[in-house]
Amino acid sequence: MLSERMLTAVVRQCTKNYLKLQPTDDVRVPAPKPGQKYMLYMHVPFCERLCPYCSFNRFPFAEERAVPYFASMRKEMMMLKDLGYDFESLYVGGGTPTIMIDELCDTIDLAKETFSIKEVSSETNPNHLIPSYLDKLQGRVQRLSVGVQSFDDGLLKQMDRYDKYGSGAEILERIGEASPYFTSLNVDMIFNFPAQTEDILINDIERVVESGTSQTTFYPLMASPSVARQLARTVGRVDYTRERTYYRIIDELLAGGADPLFDHGSAWTFNKRGTDASPTCHPERSAQRGVEGSPAASADEPAAPRAMIDEYVVDYEEYPAIGSGGITYLGENLYVNTFSVNDYNAAIAQGRMSLMGKTTFSKHDRMRYRFMMQLFGLRLDKRQFEQDFGCTVEAGLPVEMAFMKASGAFERDTRDELTLTPKGRYLMVVMMRQFFIGVNNLRDQARAALVGEERELIFG
Repeated sequence: MLSERMLTAVVRQCTKNYLKLQPTDDVRVPAPKPGQKYMLYMHVPFCERLCPYCSFNRFPFAEERAVPYFASMRKEMMMLKDLGYDFESLYVGGGTPTIMIDELCDTIDLAKETFSIKEVSSETNPNHLIPSYLDKLQGRVQRLSVGVQSFDDGLLKQMDRYDKYGSGAEILERIGEASPYFTSLNVDMIFNFPAQTEDILINDIERVVESGTSQTTFYPLMASPSVARQLARTVGRVDYTRERTYYRIIDELLAGGADPLFDHGSAWTFNKRGTDASPTCHPERSAQRGVEGSPAASADEPAAPRAMIDEYVVDYEEYPAIGSGGITYLGENLYVNTFSVNDYNAAIAQGRMSLMGKTTFSKHDRMRYRFMMQLFGLRLDKRQFEQDFGCTVEAGLPVEMAFMKASGAFERDTRDELTLTPKGRYLMVVMMRQFFIGVNNLRDQARAALVGEERELIFG
């Protein structure tokens, strides 16, 4: 549709303009603002095998590289404490955070001893959903996100995940066994693979429901420049013209009709009714996302649907990130840590953080960021916007507001809030897809600085 093509072009150009990495001599992130709540993000950049669609900082796993890395992250945590930070929430992303389960548990334990952390979220892969790992994660991690991508064996083989993680049937069984260990178990899925038919997508949705998971997240396949060539070689070229059709199938089956199988959360996240109505998140999937817990609803008192965020930050708009490849957003600056594990360890050993670049947002950029993040959560607080920026959203973002209104994106537009129609939710998918690609381009700028063995490991 015309509005989708226009939005794609505009967001692509905007992210190209303001997501440009500039060198920095800063050795620390800024100190916290008094009274502000923060989330901590940790990045574990190690995988057993590198998936063709992933643009995050990751390296093939080697124990001799990973053990000192975890020790460095624990030291960097203490640097944040010395700066005056405290955290309510911890998110561990990757890579594969559970690649060394004992190291991960030691790091989580130190974080809980050091900060006021109420909830821990982590990512993992299906082959780590085994009793020896689950027993150690239980009580330490409340929210676990499992990268499944698809239950279709043909697609799993294309992604080089079949031999690594097992068949769709095996993964489905593991999810069912793992779910009771956690407050929330999220299944990450990808849609719009070139070889994915509508029937395959519908079958994936049916398997998600069958798995018994409390939450699922569907991401559109994104061909950012760093992965486009590898994607074309392995799964084929991405066809964005099918994306809206596939999104509608997901939206209708999981959240549509009078009795949806899942409550609609954000544009991509769905929560099982009557389980947990709190926002969930996962950062570093291109920045960081916040996590704020609320009591699970009882079976006889179902939770009212509430917006849930799978990507990026709503409850914690600013966040420091530790680890190689971590991306920090504080104040008007976005900082990127070195993508070199060697340089990261060296920086921490010298008592400094590993900041290798930053980009500074203008006030207009920050207003756009707020607009996008809150609407991704299905509601923009207009009064809070005016309080924080000193102008109404209409005055601060006249072009953006005019476009969204003309596109029929707003369900409610009052003095207090903006909410979205189904069409508006899909436009947010388009907007966030392009923004993710823009952040992936930022990562590519950082990755280009790799040299020697590390460059060989990534680029061959």
